[in-house]
Amino acid sequence: MLNTAAPISANAQKAIVCIHFVRGGPAYLPEIDAYVDFITSHGHQALVHDAGATVPLNAQVVWWRCGRVPSAEARRLKNAFHIHEYASTSAPPKAWLKDFIKHWAQPKPDYRLFQNGWVRERMGFDDGVPYALRDMGVAQAFFDAAAPELPEASYEDDAPIRIPPNEFDLVYLGEMNRLLPFVPLLQSIHDASRTLLLVGDVPDALRAQLPASVTCTGRVPHADVLHQLRRARFGLNLVGNIEPYNQQTSTKLLEYCAVGLPVVSNDYAWVRYFAAHYQGNFHFLRDDPGSWQFSFGEALDAYPYVVPDVRELAWPNLLGKLAIWKHLHIVPEVAAPYANAHALAQAIAGQQGGKR
Repeated sequence: MLNTAAPISANAQKAIVCIHFVRGGPAYLPEIDAYVDFITSHGHQALVHDAGATVPLNAQVVWWRCGRVPSAEARRLKNAFHIHEYASTSAPPKAWLKDFIKHWAQPKPDYRLFQNGWVRERMGFDDGVPYALRDMGVAQAFFDAAAPELPEASYEDDAPIRIPPNEFDLVYLGEMNRLLPFVPLLQSIHDASRTLLLVGDVPDALRAQLPASVTCTGRVPHADVLHQLRRARFGLNLVGNIEPYNQQTSTKLLEYCAVGLPVVSNDYAWVRYFAAHYQGNFHFLRDDPGSWQFSFGEALDAYPYVVPDVRELAWPNLLGKLAIWKHLHIVPEVAAPYANAHALAQAIAGQQGGKR
């Protein structure tokens, strides 16, 4: 196990570190790819496991995506440095109960990561384990696919001309089951004579209720997602206004912003915070269903959108700020500027004195 207090030797600093990520299932998690790219770019190794049982006994670092961490696996890998990452809290139903069980049943790790302060408070750990906050990021490819910057709006502008023509008016990316409560809103998009592209695997229960103006791509490779987003003029962000969803980062919204799409969103806590923090101006939909057809009508084109600059959320920038990498010897410790300035000055003075 790596000791946070013990100094390390020069040889240890040069050793290759292998981090074993346990993702708890076959689900695709883009942040895992970002971790692997970051670690390997610094000359170290990363392996990804669907379950902890395949992690070797001599593992140096085990990074658990929580989920539940089996106590038996934690005991088996007792010599490793354990990191528990909570990128989200439990989903309904009985979300609070699930998190309560995690709080008391999880084995104690050496380090924890949380998506944000709300997730940390929700999990309620107070056992002295060091932690950090790590928000969701965006792959560099999304920034590379961004459309050219649009000219500033003015009262003389014809608003639709300022928006480049695309196949669809709106695009929605994400977990399609969570769209079921928004079916009436999707109907309003249709009633306003707008078109919508759904990027992802659409369940039969949702597909049966979709209006004719909705097009579904089905499941697409993650590398193709950014091209699908650029087929539309606006990104649609719909998130249930209940915990934990309304307190957690909307990855799809980050990706909309990265490719330069103006955002239309329902109104909830996290998206308001994000818009204020990154100085974006999103077209917020009211809760009143009677207003939706107008919101997707003339207002959709006329709204003074501001797409925020989210380049600091590119995965390399975001991950580079984590202090854990230095402790794991993934990145080298950097001496403070001028840390040896006094000794250097004395040496130079001695050399100059010897020449006199």
